[in-house]
Order: sequence, then structure tokens, then C-alpha cells
Amino acid sequence: MKPLEGPSIVARLTAAGLLLHLYAAHYYGYFVDELYFLACSRHLAWGYVDMPPLVPGIVWLTRTLLGDSLAAIRVPAMLAGAATIWLAGRLARELGGGRFAQALAALSVLVAPSLLSMTHYVSMNAFEQVLWLGFAFAVARIIRTGNQKLWLWVGLIAGIGLNNKYSILFLGIGITVGLLLTPARAAFAKPWIWLGAAIAFALIVPNLAWNVRNHFPFLELMANIRRTNYNMSFTPLQFFGIQVTFLLPFNLLVWLPGLCWYLFAAEGRRWRALGIAWIVIAAIMFLPNGKPYYLLPAYPMLLAAGGVALEKWLARPRLAWCRSTLVWTLVCAGISALPFALPVLPPELYVRYSGWMHFSPPVIIRGQFGQLPHFFADQFGWPEMAAAVARAYNGLPAEERAKTAILAQRYGEAGAVDLFGERQGLPAAICGHQNYYLWGSRGYSGESAIAYGFSRERLEFWFASVEDAGTVDHPWSPEHEHFTVFHCRAPKRPLQELWPELKNWD
Repeated sequence: MKPLEGPSIVARLTAAGLLLHLYAAHYYGYFVDELYFLACSRHLAWGYVDMPPLVPGIVWLTRTLLGDSLAAIRVPAMLAGAATIWLAGRLARELGGGRFAQALAALSVLVAPSLLSMTHYVSMNAFEQVLWLGFAFAVARIIRTGNQKLWLWVGLIAGIGLNNKYSILFLGIGITVGLLLTPARAAFAKPWIWLGAAIAFALIVPNLAWNVRNHFPFLELMANIRRTNYNMSFTPLQFFGIQVTFLLPFNLLVWLPGLCWYLFAAEGRRWRALGIAWIVIAAIMFLPNGKPYYLLPAYPMLLAAGGVALEKWLARPRLAWCRSTLVWTLVCAGISALPFALPVLPPELYVRYSGWMHFSPPVIIRGQFGQLPHFFADQFGWPEMAAAVARAYNGLPAEERAKTAILAQRYGEAGAVDLFGERQGLPAAICGHQNYYLWGSRGYSGESAIAYGFSRERLEFWFASVEDAGTVDHPWSPEHEHFTVFHCRAPKRPLQELWPELKNWD
């Protein structure tokens, strides 16, 4: 039987990734950020405190076409993950790779736990990696073909990427430096690269105007995060060690040769700009003490080059066993790491499995998350939270319910009530966290409020009467999501005056 060609193998690996996501989608529940994105999709705007407008727009379109069920809202993220696998194989082909290179590039993306995890739920990160890879692919195509008109497509991808997450600016900076340091700098003497930049700028202008009108809340948010030290600090060794873990340690055998191939190999010299871009991005990402996962979308372009490098370096017949050994090593390691990337195991079994493997994903943000890592733990407890709030609210006399606000501390808690509470008779929640703050107090005076997520001491600073009204607890939710629900009365000042004190941009 004739062996499968490279594109056919890549297509099968892409389908495998999509099937994994479809299987995992029915486990656990909504991730905390998904609840927030659903809330933002009900308040469409050209910008938000903590993000550009693309993801809320995608969630709005998904809700309109498919509904807001868990599986439905995750469809775009699943497709983005599948597209990343496919595009990695396609980039390897663009770089001159054959059957093995294309297959290895796609496989290495498929088995990378963090890349798989990022596309399990809808978020900016789900679309970031495919947009970055699309940017790199278009640049590689320009370098290979000399077709400068393709810079218009780069501008389009960059503009969409800016409306997803501002971090694609770092990729643009890295590519620019890489081009300037290689013969590809000739592109700057032609109009097309500048027209592409103009397209990218035009696409971000509405969001820029929104930020101007709202006094650049994203910059305030970033300053608050740095001041509160929410992100953990890492040494250079820790920073890159965590990424090796996130990408699957055996993938180091693919992406490191890919980086070396871009920088040093004669065959990779023409695409050296991409290798230089990665170095520039890594330096930028590390210097401001960013989270290690910020650099992850830059790795697929290295994995694609790694496939090409290893195909050429292992081309001798006596090294054929190295190819098959590498492939099966990645497959077996990827299967063993799969429960750490996707919720394919019930929580009880996950805890036993992680104990048996003596492994837990690295902690990169401060907080207490219990027995599960935060990206799993934050998928539990939300319906139960809304139910506890509903019991407190519905237990009030009808005349008091009409003037009672639902006051949440953070956007996930508010989003849970907005998603699950409507069918239980709850009004929309109010909250000072992130974009909820801009949506205001919805006209409530504060004379009666069901508050949750706050400490009693903080509420007593604002209200003269604070009474217990229930508890929120779930065995698998983060420890900081176990708290008391309070009924607050008699605000010491009207809620409209208190509202600036509730502002929480961190």
C-alpha cells in the first residue's frame, strides 16, 4: 500500500486533535473566563478593560448561531486548535520539509500539553497561537516566493490579532528586527509591507479610539498587576524550564533543533528572520516578569522548523530508527501527559493519576486552588454558586427583592449568576471587577444587596447590617471560591457613591 503523503498525515493529526477536544468538552464545566466572555458578549463594544473586542464578538456570534451551551461556545476554540496543528504542518512544507517534517511538526503541536490546553476553552489564548502561526507562515511564504503583495495578508492577520490580544505586537517587533538583520530587509524598500502595516493599524483604530475615550484602562490594569505582584517571579532557568514542561519535555528535541536550523543551518538561512524573531520575543517576554505561557504561541514556528531540520539531519538510512523512535516517544509521552492538558479524567481519577505520576503542572500565578490545577479547578462550582445566591435572594419578601442588588466580588462570580441565575429568578449581577465596573450599578441604591465573594469585614465597612445568607462550597473548586453569601442592608453611603471604591482592575 502506498504510504500516506505529508498533507494526508497532517490532516489525520488535525482530525485527532479536534476529536480530543470534542471528547473533553463534556467533562467538567465552564471555565471562569468563559463566564466573563459570555457576559461581555451581552455588552458588545470596541474594547474592554482587559482585552480587545474579538473574543466577546466571537462568543456573541457563537451564542447567536449555536447557543450558549458548554460545547457550543467552545467550537471556535476547538477549530483554532485544529487549525494550529494543520498550519504547523503547512509551515514545515513551506520551509521545504517533506513527509516526515510535516508529520513531525503537526504531531509535536498536537502533543504539546499547553497548546492543547489553551484551545480547550474559548479565550484570547486559543486564537493567539493560530494567529501568530499564520503571521509566521505568511512571512515565510513571502521570503520563499518574493511575492511582496502578501504583506497585505500579513497586515490583515496582524490587525485581527491585535483585536484578539495586544501581544501580537511583540511578534511584529520580533519579525521586524529579524527582517532588518537579514537580506529580507529589502522588503522595507517596497510599498507593500507599509500598506500591510496600514491595514493592521486601520483594523485596531476603533479599539484605540475606545481606549482613548476610556483613558486606557488596559494600561491601568497592567500597572495594578505589576504593583500587586500577582504574577510570580522566575529566574531565566525557571522561566524556560516551565516552558519546556508546558510544551512536553521531549518536544525540546524538536523545537531546539528548529531554532538552530533557522539561525545556523545553510538551508534555513533564508528564513533566519523567524529564528531571530523568537529570540527577540523571548527577551521581551522575560524582561517585564511576564507569565511563562506568554511565549508559548511563538513555539509552533520552531516546531515546524524542527521537523524540517530533523528530516534532513536524520536522512541517512542508518539513522532511520531515530525517526521512528522520536515519533513513538512523542506519541507515548503525549498520551501520558494528556490528562494534565485536557479534562479527560474525572477529578478523583485525575488526583490519583497525578499522584501516581508524581507530577503537577507548574504554578505560575498566586492563589490557592486545592487538589486540582487552577485551569481545572476554575471549571467547578459555578452552578452551585448561582444556586446559593438564588436561595438567599428568593428567600426575601417580594417587595424587598425588587430593590435588591446581586453584588459579586469578581467577574467569574458575577458571570456565574448572569449565566445560571436567570432561570432561577435572579437579576443581572453588579461587580467592580474588570469591565463589570464600567457597566455600573444598574440603578441600585444599595439599600438591599446579596453580596458574595467578599469578606464580612469589607462589607461591614460599606453596610450597617451584614447577615449570613448561605454558603458556597464545592469539593473541586478553588479554595478562594469557598465563601459565605451575605445579605447587606443600610449602606453607609449610596451605592453610586460607593461604586468607585468597588473598582477592582487587577
